[in-house]
Amino acid sequence: MSQPPVALVTDSTCDLPPDLARAHDIIVVPLTVTLEGRSYRDGVDITPEAFYRQLATSSAPATTSQPSPGQFAAVYEQALATHARVLSLHLSSKLSGTYAAALQGAELVGRDRVRVVDTGMVSLPLALVVLAASRMLKEGADPDRVVAELRPIQEAMRVYFVVGTLEYLHRGGRIGRAGALVGSLLQVKPVLTLEEGEVSLLERVRTQERALSRVVQLAREVEQPLCTVIGHAAAEAAAGRLAAALEPISESLLVGAVGPVVGAHAGPGTVGVSCYPARLFPLALPRGTSGSSARG
Repeated sequence: MSQPPVALVTDSTCDLPPDLARAHDIIVVPLTVTLEGRSYRDGVDITPEAFYRQLATSSAPATTSQPSPGQFAAVYEQALATHARVLSLHLSSKLSGTYAAALQGAELVGRDRVRVVDTGMVSLPLALVVLAASRMLKEGADPDRVVAELRPIQEAMRVYFVVGTLEYLHRGGRIGRAGALVGSLLQVKPVLTLEEGEVSLLERVRTQERALSRVVQLAREVEQPLCTVIGHAAAEAAAGRLAAALEPISESLLVGAVGPVVGAHAGPGTVGVSCYPARLFPLALPRGTSGSSARG
């Protein structure tokens, strides 16, 4: 298929495996994570596995920062050299200043040629939205139509996840509506979700085992078959359990690592599921993709 006239840009918090991003002609702008005084471009200079190994022995928390407007402008200018327009899809503005920086970058090159969107998502839920947008663009949709057709997917997206500890979300200020409950959640495993672009408490259960079972149960309540992504931060066994449970009802299933920037805030041990009804927009993901598996 020939290259579409619209370039698709996102940021590294989508946690797309690099080979999958390349296969779909998705331009990924990296955020930065700093650990023990050294800065790394997310998904470029450090792998998730190396990051979590370092984080486990670090005496200080990791910090993150978004790209500058100038960095976005440079990416847009390069994309516009070979494309008529740019569609730029980013993580929730309630979780990061990345969307604001992208908007400013678009102003520098001309807003008439760059459409910047706050998806309200982050990590692999954002990846699902970006992959759907990529296919729409290759089928000839313009940015305005893509944004309109993505809306039902965003509204139907269900996100359920469990963290190893609330410490990282609380310390980084990303805990959103669950923040007031930190003290009362020390003896339970909360099932969390994304609600209006923020992390929110969904339910409280007593053990990790029950939390994972509840995540599976919640995902099974979504209209089937599903387009499903499973993300984990150094929690491969738990991710494998979720994948085995949901593979039979998933038209497409992607399993991937949560990257360093998202992992710096979610923390090691995080695992979760994001899904939407496949009838809204089926994703034909190829088998054998690095860091992922696919069905259908």
